Amino acid sequence: MVEFWARLEGLITSNKVIIDRPKGSSNPRYPECIYPPDYGYIENTSGGDGNEIDVWRGSKLGTKLVGIVCTVDITKGDAEFKLLINCTNSEINKVSQFHNNEHMSAIVIKRRQILL
Repeated sequence: MVEFWARLEGLITSNKVIIDRPKGSSNPRYPECIYPPDYGYIENTSGGDGNEIDVWRGSKLGTKLVGIVCTVDITKGDAEFKLLINCTNSEINKVSQFHNNEHMSAIVIKRRQILL
């Protein structure tokens, strides 16, 4: 399991993270959807929807992967995962609430910190 998280971290550190929907902005197609933390994607990657891998970037400093959120969207008919970078527990809860609505369901998988 350690390799899984390390490989995801590698995607973050070896490619540019683009934030195209800053915290507090609204979705272009659904103006009532306000992004709780920053939302964007990792350049040069491919996610479950055919676009780049999505990311939520929180307020902590650095580029630490803290978990993933797995989503199922019945409107789009897809399932994918999004990386949680530098998110606090409060921000993770807000992301979970954002993705759990009448059209979408999500679960959060937090990265367990291994102490050596």
